[in-house]
Amino acid sequence: MAAPFFSTPFQPYVYQSPQDAVIPFQILGGEAQIVQIMLKPQEKVIARPGSVCYTSGSIQIENVYIPEQEVGVWQWLFGKTATSIVLLNSGLSDGFVGIAAPSLARILPIDLAMFGGEILCQPDAFLCSVNDVKVSNTTDQRVHVAAVGVEGILRQKLSGQGLAFIVGGGSVVQKNLDVGEVVAVDASCIIALTSTVNVQVKYNAPVRRAVFGGENLVTAVLTGPGIVFIQSLPFYRLSQRVARAVTSPNMRENPKLFVQLAVFFFLAYVVIVSSLILIDV
Repeated sequence: MAAPFFSTPFQPYVYQSPQDAVIPFQILGGEAQIVQIMLKPQEKVIARPGSVCYTSGSIQIENVYIPEQEVGVWQWLFGKTATSIVLLNSGLSDGFVGIAAPSLARILPIDLAMFGGEILCQPDAFLCSVNDVKVSNTTDQRVHVAAVGVEGILRQKLSGQGLAFIVGGGSVVQKNLDVGEVVAVDASCIIALTSTVNVQVKYNAPVRRAVFGGENLVTAVLTGPGIVFIQSLPFYRLSQRVARAVTSPNMRENPKLFVQLAVFFFLAYVVIVSSLILIDV
């Protein structure tokens, strides 16, 4: 089989597992990328639900709960699915699967053996994996991190010696930090980092201002040694801007909406006060 063509900002390679199993893959596209993985008979890929784009005819798809992933309870509590997609090549010849990024994101191949067997990611960063990769969720015990949102409370940990693919929004930068080297990053822009990096959360304004919105309120101060992957467009920023673009024109074009809202709240206030008066009587 010919060597695959790669289209990725990172150094491409043909993955070779610790068991000497060689698995070619290629990353296609520029923004909303697809990773195509070649599978020999009885080889499989584990992916998150909703990420499968296409497969060859010999691939069997099964939605299963994988106990060793240890993500069921946490994902359920935060409204996420507790199952995974297993794609198995049940044929007698080589097959392939195409796994797509969930948004305008780039796909990053992470050979865990080259990262000390462990890397910490943002929730939902994991896309799919080959061979020995275990996905678990860890919580940060520092209470003040809770203001960052779910991304600050719940961190995804990938461990093992296999090949994992994670996604990052927009453009992606890899920073290799030396011992004692410090870099400050917006907390939402961190895709993944190695466990050797020390993370401290810094607030750029009083926490109460977060209630009224604002950008770049929380900064993560990262101290090396280690490796950090940084994304330029976190998904929540993209979704917020799309929502504003969709709703704001409607508000301007429909000034009656403000009057309707005022009438609604006034009637609700009258009903509540009337019920309280009747109860007291």
